[in-house]
Amino acid sequence: MFLRVSRRLLSTDAKLLKFTTSPGYIQCQPGPDDDIIVSMSSGVDSSVAALMYSQKYRNVRGIFMANWSSSADGNVGSGCNRDDGSKGQNSSCTIDKDWHEVQATCNQLGIPCERVSFEKEYWMDVFEPMLKMYERGLTPNPDVGCNKYVKFGAMIAHLEKYYKSKIKNDKKWWLVTGHYCRVLKHIETGENHMFRAAYRPKDQSYYLSQVPESVLDRILLPIGHYTKPEVRKIANDHGLVTSQKPDSQGLCFVSPQKKFSDFLDEYLEPNPGNIVDREGHIWGMHKGLWHATIGQRCGISLPQGDPKYKGIWLVCGKNISKNELIIAKKSDKHAFERTEIKVRDWNWINKGLNIEKVSRMPDLNCQTRSLQTDYKVAFLGLDGKDNNALLFKLDKPVFGVAPGQNMVLYQGNRVLGCGTIC
Repeated sequence: MFLRVSRRLLSTDAKLLKFTTSPGYIQCQPGPDDDIIVSMSSGVDSSVAALMYSQKYRNVRGIFMANWSSSADGNVGSGCNRDDGSKGQNSSCTIDKDWHEVQATCNQLGIPCERVSFEKEYWMDVFEPMLKMYERGLTPNPDVGCNKYVKFGAMIAHLEKYYKSKIKNDKKWWLVTGHYCRVLKHIETGENHMFRAAYRPKDQSYYLSQVPESVLDRILLPIGHYTKPEVRKIANDHGLVTSQKPDSQGLCFVSPQKKFSDFLDEYLEPNPGNIVDREGHIWGMHKGLWHATIGQRCGISLPQGDPKYKGIWLVCGKNISKNELIIAKKSDKHAFERTEIKVRDWNWINKGLNIEKVSRMPDLNCQTRSLQTDYKVAFLGLDGKDNNALLFKLDKPVFGVAPGQNMVLYQGNRVLGCGTIC
């Protein structure tokens, strides 16, 4: 059900939309009669995106995704509001507050808005796989899965179903989000390619690297052409109700006041094991392999009076079969730095890409974490011992690579593909 709203007075700027393209590319733009659906998160970025299109196009509406609450399953959203009105110990659920703010923004812009629930999809496709990976000692990134399976998966399926059942199938529609990323059409081939944001400090292409090619011709990412200060200024200049709202931090289902490992303890059975150094000496016990990741402080004290043990000690590895956390001194670069990385479950973002073609491309670079400095790819090919995996050789060592993290490959600023680090 769509909520109809009244338009409040806003300053207008017909030239609000701007685009930063690359040579040989254009930015797709909706037709005057196209439907434009803006995915609203209650933040300033999606609010400004909605403002941009509501000023220029007449068929604009907002849509709000409820992915985490207490209603879908007995386990889903245990950290959110309970039936008695209380909150879970690790609560960070602000779903009703966010929905209220989305309605206020849409009312201000004079556009209708809709609330949809993808709680079950989020639980099954994102949250449960994340738990299983942590239980295996891996370090997943649920935001990548959320974008792939929910924000640009279940959401697209929801809209396709709507248009097939309610409107003529030939009705053109677009999904707009507030992500710092760009989708541009290659003029020669007609393919839609994904690019880093024009403003690198906020780039979110790492998290969008598994969005399927099939949806790229449906999505518009206007914020990817702006800097964050520009977005804030637009919000302030137009008096948006979200103009002063701080940026969200962390995962939506974990309270910022709680450790993530403590949150995982609510869902995973305790599995204690030894904390050992690289020589096998036992220095303590861990509560479960999910309590630490590669490059994290080990959380135990070693005898600082002994020169051999003096210094900062970090987790450098996990022995899954023995259920051991392995630690080393931070100064021991060989324990933490890698120039060769094996990656499985690889997905090319465009169908025309393959290892033979890409390996010959110039200007290949990669990231093992979001907003990380680029690492130049010196070699890319199939792993000699595992034809289902790719082998990356980098021009310089990267610190603290953890199995389960995503490796994202770029040509310049264009996103080529993504896989899971072994």
